[in-house]
Formats: sequence, C-alpha cells, structure tokens
Amino acid sequence: MTAPPAAPTDRPRLGVGMVGYAFMGVAHAQAWRNAPRFFDLPLAVDMAVVAGRNEAAVRAAAATQGWRDVETDWKALVGRDDVDLVDVCTPGDTHAEIAIAALEAGKHVLCEKPLANSVAEAEAMAAAAALAPGVAMVGFTYRRVPAIQLARSLVADGRLGTVRHVRAQYLQDWIADPAAPLSWRLDKQKAGSGALGDIGAHIVDLAQFITGEQVTGVSAVLETFVRERPVADSSSGLSASSSSGRTGPVTVDDAAIFLGRMSGGGLATFEATRFAYGRKNAIRLEINGSAGSLAFDFEDMNVLHYFDAAEPAATAGFRRIVVTEPEHPFVGAWWPAGHGLGYEHAFTHQVVDLVGGIATGAAPTPTFADGLQVQRVLDAVERSAGADSVWTPTKEM
Repeated sequence: MTAPPAAPTDRPRLGVGMVGYAFMGVAHAQAWRNAPRFFDLPLAVDMAVVAGRNEAAVRAAAATQGWRDVETDWKALVGRDDVDLVDVCTPGDTHAEIAIAALEAGKHVLCEKPLANSVAEAEAMAAAAALAPGVAMVGFTYRRVPAIQLARSLVADGRLGTVRHVRAQYLQDWIADPAAPLSWRLDKQKAGSGALGDIGAHIVDLAQFITGEQVTGVSAVLETFVRERPVADSSSGLSASSSSGRTGPVTVDDAAIFLGRMSGGGLATFEATRFAYGRKNAIRLEINGSAGSLAFDFEDMNVLHYFDAAEPAATAGFRRIVVTEPEHPFVGAWWPAGHGLGYEHAFTHQVVDLVGGIATGAAPTPTFADGLQVQRVLDAVERSAGADSVWTPTKEM
C-alpha cells in the first residue's frame, strides 16, 4: 500500500499510536490515512506506531495499514514522545487500563465502544478524562453517517415535534449457525456482554443522539440460544472455521430486547441480535413524533425517510431523501451527488471531528461522559433481565 501523505510543515503535528490492529484497527487505520487526503485538517496526522502482542502479526499490520513503527507492549506506546493520541481498538476488558494510563500521561484518547465492561470502569474512565488535559472521545462511529446527522437535525429543528416513539434494531447473523466457533466476543470476561454491548450499545447511543434525549429506565430480557460452541483450532495455524473437536461455553447474551422510557416522555423499543439470518448489518431506526416521523436502515445507509404530518392526507407519504448532496454533513469532501458513501467513511468523519476538537480545544462528542451514560443503560438492561426479572404468565380465557 502507499504511505500516508507527508505531514504539512505549516501545521502542528499530531502523532497517533493505535493499540490493536484487527477488524476495528483496520477501520481506524484507514480513517487516519484517508482523513488528511480528503479533508483540510488543522493538524498534520502522523501515523507513528501501532501496538500488538504478536510481533510478526503487528509488523505485517503496520506494513499494510501504513504505520511507521511497532510496539509489542501498549505501555511502551503510551510512553513514547512521538505519540500525542492513543487510539484504543482492543477488547473491552482492556479499555479502562489503557485509556486511563494514556490520559494520565497527557495523551488524547479515542476509545472504541462500548466504553468499558462495567459501570465502575466507565466511571473511572470518565473521571480520568475530566481531570486530564487531553481530549477523550468514545467511538460511536455511526453518529457520523450523513443520514444520521440529517435525522438529528430534523429532530432538533422541531420537524418531528415531540418524540412519542423510538424503535431501534441492530440485526446481524454472523453467529446464527450453532457451528460458528467461539471468539473473544462470546466471552463475558473479555467482551463484558454479547449482542447487548457489542451492537445494542450503538442503537442506545443513536436513539439518544438523534432525539437529544436520554433513556431513563428499561425493562429487559436477554437470551443465549447456543450455550456451547466449537473451539477453533489455532495451534496448527488453521482458520477460525476449523474446529479442534472441543467445545466451550458461551458466557454472553446472543440477543437483547428491552423497552425504554425517554426523558422527553416517549417510549422506546430496542432489539439487538446476532441471530437474524439474512440481516448482515441492519441498523433500523424509526422515530415517531407529534408532527412527523423518520426512518433509517444502515443497509441502505445513504437514504433517510421522512414523513411530514402537516402534508395533505391525499398526497402524504414518506419522502425518500438521498443524503449525498454537498450540503449534507461531511459529503462535500467526497464524491459528486448521488455517489454513495460506505461503512468506512464514518470512521474518517470521526477522525475529522476528533482532530478538529483537539485543534480548537473543544471536546468532540461523544465524550467519555456520554459513553458512561450508555454504559449505565446497558447495566440497567442486565439488571432488569437478571434473576429478579418478572414475567406475567398468560391465562386461558
């Protein structure tokens, strides 16, 4: 691959160090490469170093992703003088330790979602961010999808009136097959939770971001459909689909469904599952207000549907808005109108907002405090679905 563009000499340098280099690391690295190429950033991004425990693997990642140097110990990365910002792309059980150490070292921090594996960890991270000189942001990347930005603007401008209903789904199918192997995402110690934290956190954040309100209470159910899965054979270098013949326990939820009350008085329903065959990355949102509605599906991510209740009944209907005009947020830096954006572009937009916030001293959202608020919702869901969960049995009429 080509090297990142040379840093402009007339702008202050921002040295970036990333911890973790797999799926999220690849997406973040592409964003760090692309942001200076398409946007006029106030700081010169320097992709200084990436860290991972496996030296051979991290060196290979650095070569393909565009990092100048590698470390095999994240603490060494945090301590480097050429690192101004630490980008945390590791499993959830390491977020708190890495982020807090980086903030205490005076670094800026970008941390993947969910912020932590527990409220206590998230509280410690938010407290460290409040005391630190650097900027701390949590990576709820879907906020930077242009159609989502437009949806938020419509609600903020009063086009929907008072929010009555929020319906939010995040549907995937990548572990619907019981033969799909165990991974760290199915280990509660590493991941914190399953579908709830991995994808449910996104729709909680999006519901709150678009409406400008908070989820104030929940009633929930969690379910694990497949409780034992094959253990992948990694000792012989086989692919993850190659079974060792052993099985191990799944210790997280496969699906989460919960009701919520919004701070503005509306009702919300949330569904997060990785067992919806045929749904690959379906983030579906519908918001109904006293003056209109809007609807979005990430599998058609360049489109927002909007209904204006003031239109005459004879011609009223959902309006399909293709969100690819230069007037739409972020879009003007990319392609001509009608040439859609993809999953990776929101990560680039995240970098743009983060770098801009660092340059101006204005903390970009979502902050660690925002991440903590989402963590409290996730915690409430788990507690609601716990041993004290109350089900009312149906009766024969």
